[in-house]
Amino acid sequence: MTSRFTVGDDDFLLDGRPHRVLSGALHYFRVHPDHWADRIEKAKQLGLNTIETYVPWNDHEPVQGTWVDAGILDLARFLDLVAEAGLHAIVRPGPYICAEYDNGGLPAWLFSDPTTGIRRSEPRFLDAVGSYLRRVYEIVVPRQIDRGGPVVLVQIENEYGAYSDDRAYLEALVALTLDAGVTVPLTTVDQPEDRMLENGSLPGLLRTGSFGSRSRERLATLRQHQRTGPLMCSEYWNGWFDHWGDEHHTTPAAEQARDLDELLALGASVNLYMLHGGTNFGFTNGANDKGVYEPTVTSYDYDAPLDEAGNPTEKFFAFREVFAKYADVPPLTLERSEQPVPTPELRVAGAASLLPALDRLGSWQTSPEGDPPLFDDLGHYRGYLVLRADLGAAFAGGELAAAEVRDRASVFLDGVRVGTLERMNGDRALALPAGRDLVILLEDMGRVNYDRRIGERKGLVGPVTIDGDAVAWSALPLEVEGLLALVGSGAAVPAAATGADAVAEPSGPAVVRFAFDLAEPADLFLDTEGCGKGVAFVNGFPLGRYWRVGPQQTLYVPGPATLAGVNELVLFEVEDGHPAPVFSPAARLGPVALDALARQGA
Repeated sequence: MTSRFTVGDDDFLLDGRPHRVLSGALHYFRVHPDHWADRIEKAKQLGLNTIETYVPWNDHEPVQGTWVDAGILDLARFLDLVAEAGLHAIVRPGPYICAEYDNGGLPAWLFSDPTTGIRRSEPRFLDAVGSYLRRVYEIVVPRQIDRGGPVVLVQIENEYGAYSDDRAYLEALVALTLDAGVTVPLTTVDQPEDRMLENGSLPGLLRTGSFGSRSRERLATLRQHQRTGPLMCSEYWNGWFDHWGDEHHTTPAAEQARDLDELLALGASVNLYMLHGGTNFGFTNGANDKGVYEPTVTSYDYDAPLDEAGNPTEKFFAFREVFAKYADVPPLTLERSEQPVPTPELRVAGAASLLPALDRLGSWQTSPEGDPPLFDDLGHYRGYLVLRADLGAAFAGGELAAAEVRDRASVFLDGVRVGTLERMNGDRALALPAGRDLVILLEDMGRVNYDRRIGERKGLVGPVTIDGDAVAWSALPLEVEGLLALVGSGAAVPAAATGADAVAEPSGPAVVRFAFDLAEPADLFLDTEGCGKGVAFVNGFPLGRYWRVGPQQTLYVPGPATLAGVNELVLFEVEDGHPAPVFSPAARLGPVALDALARQGA
């Protein structure tokens, strides 16, 4: 059944009748695909009629010309599930999305040519963007509401007024979008400041706002720039995100509900950012750098109405009461589980130290005397890179110095850790003792997702010297598949790992494999306080990074990533090689309101 969705003089119009958009942000790429339907149903029970999502270009096209849309990136399936639930959809394809996501969603390969003009009307950039948007719109166009699908709005760029004012660029994006067959209304979003609202949009596009408080004031500012049409806060910030080494952020549910009530009482439409934040699985977290580099944690819980594990929080019920004042809210049918979160026992099933195994993890790429290659030089855009230099038998000690460390360098001399350079601390130099074989394990901790440092290259940035002199370097990108293979990941879990790389007590950086048993698949919470720093995988599924500096001390394990019977957990630990994780009954990053349903009589 097709419908018509348009922008009227004062309201959105659905088949000619006034319609208020009550939406929530749910990023399909941050939620296990087997959980999509559950989260969508909970959005419906909250009282929402629409689901909004970004589209991450860097995940869909990790290598130029290679398109990925399966599994957690199956946007078509996600939109179809939204339609099956009877909800509408808003799609925000960027190309830049911010979202505290790696590189703001822009693929790192875009920046390989420094003359490419990012987020502006530059031919090479627009050519790449055109190819990307056409692939996205092949999915979106047949799923528009006037073709029987759920999509009612498509956004052009993202908070562009905070970045620049290239109207020709915005016009090019609009032309690409219309040429691809998008017929639903087009929107832009900016923070409610005059300069941003003016620079970030065009005539004919519906301006919307992004804010989390002072709704009356901010809607008034928006109305000054959007003289007719519906008012909409398309990012109502009902929580916030966290950085490693910082505090965990929460916002009071009652206060947020009061401001949401004020927003709706003024007749505005809304999109909750976030409805359900989910998780920065693998190496997908972004970072901020406004003078100090601050990488985002793995959890994107966001203190949202649905927590990282999809459980209703206090905000869910507070917001539901607000929505019930302005729209029909379906009966609450959520059921509170009486089953405790499983805490299976972990047993070590194998371990392998990294440094002795390096020559079996791929081919070293050598470079002449000078600066070492960067991640980007090697087409290796996420994770880890190893550098090696032979300092010679006569090296009696000196200083390793770099212009900049992006983002963390663990330094070893003759197999012994001699120090760590942390970008977060501004480290750029390290004293070396006498030795010969210099090995540096570099970690990309997340590409900056906001402002002018988007697209920066990763690695040990030159000039890189030893006591003021250049040396010759070899480089080895570390691939996840190779790291997991060191402990036989994917095979039946043995009592102990075997082979050339297996050790009983790993030293230095190491890959450690654990086994655990489950009667049936289940959501789990991995407590990582007994670990140093690294990344975790359950049955090959990338849970993401952990780090003892906090604030995050648990990793969420989605139930569909687990199995009935024997399961495996693999950690790549870059610190002491002796991680001691355990499963805990509940996440301790933010409030997990598992008893909230009981308080509501559900």
